[in-house]
Amino acid sequence: MKAVSIKEPGGPEVLEWIEVADPTPAVGEVVIDVVASALNRADVMQRWGLYPLAPGTSPYPGLEVSGRISALGEGVTGWQLGDEVCALLTGGGYAEKVAVPAGQLLTVPQGIGLIEAAGLPEVTATVWSNIVMTAGLKAGETLLVHGGAGGVGTMAIQIAKALGARVVTTVGGPEKVARARELGADVAIDYRTQDFAEFGPYDVILDVIGGAYLERNIQSLAADGRLVVIGLQNGLVGQLNLADLVFKRISVHGTTLRTRSAEDKAAIVAEVEKKVWPMIESGTVQLLIDQTVPMAEAAEAHRLMEAGGHIGKILLVNG
Repeated sequence: MKAVSIKEPGGPEVLEWIEVADPTPAVGEVVIDVVASALNRADVMQRWGLYPLAPGTSPYPGLEVSGRISALGEGVTGWQLGDEVCALLTGGGYAEKVAVPAGQLLTVPQGIGLIEAAGLPEVTATVWSNIVMTAGLKAGETLLVHGGAGGVGTMAIQIAKALGARVVTTVGGPEKVARARELGADVAIDYRTQDFAEFGPYDVILDVIGGAYLERNIQSLAADGRLVVIGLQNGLVGQLNLADLVFKRISVHGTTLRTRSAEDKAAIVAEVEKKVWPMIESGTVQLLIDQTVPMAEAAEAHRLMEAGGHIGKILLVNG
């Protein structure tokens, strides 16, 4: 098969579409013939050499795919050859084939095309596991979503609204402000000209920025507030006044989906299919796709992501 390889850490030009060995399914795994994959910020970090991989992880980027099952490993039940699926991965999605634990497979939601389904697993699992399973967001609470124009951000706005929360988001530029409001954000803040701290307090903050926002995030939380940091786009280190945590009873969570165990991922995937898929099938929650790019041109897709002008997901398509 062919896959996108990272020949050395660096810019998009280090991505190469090359011949590699076909995967074989281990016990409890299936092999998927990949129809499409999708970009995530972690792919860019991996390309730069800033995302250390756990032993046994595929060296090829790609945290989600859609496609058809072409091989079943020993012990796999409930799935058949030819089934159309999408899947949450630990890596290896930028390829023509990928092996994945059966517990990380999802059916394709009704009304969603097979190509488009590639953009669902990572964002839905990330949003649900963090704002609901970790932060316990409830109806009537206020959620602040940083980066509301990206794949995770656009999904977080919609799922939080479907849960009955009030949603505030930060985005860059008037076009993204307008789009965030269309998605249901009660308040859309242009971080270039406005300070999100002035629009608080917030019960839950979902943060992809990291160190640069840590102090203001904590100051902006309400009593019993929860900060969930899932990205480090702007700094690994931030200043923290512990008195703010103690006297407001604030909790801070740092999480990443990629490094969770297969058992944890299977539990998240099962809950996503049960709770989020009905939102998608009813049209309450929509997947935003900015554009599709041929898999062999993954370097161009990475350039588009790093330019920052996209709204929603960028997909990579085989064939």
